[in-house]
Amino acid sequence: MPSIPDAAVIDPQALSNLRALNEGDNDEFLREITVIYLEDTPLRIKELDESMAAGDASKFSRAAHSIKGSSANLGAILVRGAAEKLETQSRQSGVGGLVPLVESLKAEFARADTELRKLL
Repeated sequence: MPSIPDAAVIDPQALSNLRALNEGDNDEFLREITVIYLEDTPLRIKELDESMAAGDASKFSRAAHSIKGSSANLGAILVRGAAEKLETQSRQSGVGGLVPLVESLKAEFARADTELRKLL
């Protein structure tokens, strides 16, 4: 799988959009949203693992949906894409066989985490 440059991990347009919501606040709003995302996403990832182990496709889909939305808001495009695949597949065929995709999401979140921490 080709490596995507770090600059592509976070969509700069999404960050610009968030900055525009509170212009002149010296990125305080952006940092606040980033902290919430970096604290909340690992909890949602834990929900993915737990609901997959329990065979709870509904809870799994909700956690994937939550990750998809928050990642889209912050421009974590690769995390959003991985979460979208997980949400779609869990809704269509349950949670069986999703371990590789969950691992991929975790790897993409680690990359996004590294890039987003540069904003803090």
